[in-house]
Amino acid sequence: MKQIKTGMLKRARITTLAEDYAGYSTFFYAQHGISFLIEVENASTTKRILFDVAHSAESILHNMELLKIDLSSIDMIFLSHTHWDHTWGLIDMLKAIDKEIPIIVHPDIFRPTLKFAPAPMYNGLYGISGESTISKIEENKGKLFFVGEPFSIIDGVLSTGEIREKVEFEKEIAFKGAYVIKDGLIKEDDLHDEMSVVLSLPDGLAIVIGCGHPGVASIVNKAKSITGIQKVKTVIGGFHLVDASDERIQKSVRHLKETGVERVFTGHCTGLKAEAEFMKEFGERFEKLHSGKIIEF
Repeated sequence: MKQIKTGMLKRARITTLAEDYAGYSTFFYAQHGISFLIEVENASTTKRILFDVAHSAESILHNMELLKIDLSSIDMIFLSHTHWDHTWGLIDMLKAIDKEIPIIVHPDIFRPTLKFAPAPMYNGLYGISGESTISKIEENKGKLFFVGEPFSIIDGVLSTGEIREKVEFEKEIAFKGAYVIKDGLIKEDDLHDEMSVVLSLPDGLAIVIGCGHPGVASIVNKAKSITGIQKVKTVIGGFHLVDASDERIQKSVRHLKETGVERVFTGHCTGLKAEAEFMKEFGERFEKLHSGKIIEF
């Protein structure tokens, strides 16, 4: 795996703008989905990256108001993958930001995806398309950048690109029931478009994950490989173990612990059983995500 030359961040702050859980005794809104504001400072610049936009901008905007975050300070948007609970808030967020803004996405993010399940919200359209068409995004000042390979966003901040090399126990797709229309046929979606953000810090890596469909262990391995940095300070985000077998959960937790991950912040699609296993193994080095939670480096 080719390493990506990158600099080092002086500081970073990750603010949870949207999550499935709002925490205890707060005025923050929760929603199914995830959105982070990643603030970074390197030797020459400071940037604010909006990572995913959940399925509705309303709660994100409410939470940003409580946190006194200025919308105009957002420099770019990074969408981890196509699914509705990470992308459907895009158009309303663009309208609220109201300035030309770059949006980093995988080249296949607009593929037509479907899911069939008893719950009406899951029937049919499951990805970004619909209201968030390319033309609608551009009308609202979004400038799309399609990149599926690992690359440096700014010095000290990288995209993993898609995850092709997987550890053995993550080679089977953990998320079942998602389909893609290809060549006129409905086929199982391999969810190959998911990408994560890696922060290079003086004392190790911080990895920000949307849903973890490729597998959290494989994502961590990719981050180490492209940076050449083996120490992982923190892994943050959804790990999509909610429907995983006990064996897969245990192997995921063991992999992160044995490879030296220091802290885990997770929620969203990770699932209660997996969260309990992480808490058992990591103890005080595990924390549950919630809207409004701030993680500083």
